[in-house]
Amino acid sequence: MNPFPLPLEEVDRVEIVTLMDNYSDVLLKDKDVVSRPHTAKEGEIMKNTFLAEHGLSLLVTVWKGEDRHTILFDAGYTDIGVPHNLRQLGIDVEEAGLECIVISHGHMDHSGALYPILDMLDEKIPLLAHPSAFFSPRYVVRDDGTRDRFPVTLIKSELEKHGAEVMESKGPSLIADNAILVTGEIERSTDFELGFPNAFMEKEGELVKDPISDDQSIVINLKGKGMVLISGCAHAGIINTLRYAGKMTGIDNVQMILGGFHLSGPAFEPIIEKTIEKLKEADPKIIVPMHCTGWKAIKRISEAFPAAFILNSVGSRFTLE
Repeated sequence: MNPFPLPLEEVDRVEIVTLMDNYSDVLLKDKDVVSRPHTAKEGEIMKNTFLAEHGLSLLVTVWKGEDRHTILFDAGYTDIGVPHNLRQLGIDVEEAGLECIVISHGHMDHSGALYPILDMLDEKIPLLAHPSAFFSPRYVVRDDGTRDRFPVTLIKSELEKHGAEVMESKGPSLIADNAILVTGEIERSTDFELGFPNAFMEKEGELVKDPISDDQSIVINLKGKGMVLISGCAHAGIINTLRYAGKMTGIDNVQMILGGFHLSGPAFEPIIEKTIEKLKEADPKIIVPMHCTGWKAIKRISEAFPAAFILNSVGSRFTLE
């Protein structure tokens, strides 16, 4: 029996705060749905600023009437960056009412600050991930055949020691009182999004291709506007992710696509134009490529979507209602 569409409830408002991304620019101005962080306090420019790194972390809040739900999606690369940026933004995760942490996949640039963030909380908190996010060893295999091992940052026993209630799911999960959908493993249907060619994993002593099956995203249904899709790296492909999100929810209108699209580097740059072609068919009203999307792809997306494109920066706050 097909479980779709899932009962993802509409929300009245969505707020997304960028705690970590690859780019920081304190000179960007407020625009439409995005507000930029203040660089001065009490009339004086602050001597400290935001940290950027090759990582992603987003604080996501939704409102249904007076009910508010806040989750953390990913935790950046280092154990320094996200905690620093939280302090710079004046955000206390305990006061923010953080109720769940979602990990998009098991790579180190999405989980680096998990332990210090968990230590900021007074009570245990659910941490939701695909079971394969905890798999090791995983490698990047270079053109000369050498292999670089991914560091292990997601360790269930350690997470539990720091107060996480680890929840594993291959399939979709509705959280935040059915207001946020975590996709689980994403169906791959396009003929051009073929995954990370240099990613491998060790299974039963053999080196095999790593499909990064733990890749998952977040879907929100904004009342009267449509889908808000938030991706971590979109290792499954941003178009596959978008299609599967539509299949799961039955939502046709796309209000916003935000996150990493993984179009950086020679392995992925050849599919930039095909990706843009398919994104145009989806007609997102707002598009915010981040993190692993890459400079060339971000530039082309900005040209292809002049009205919808917004350049992200650490500390940016997106508000949709």
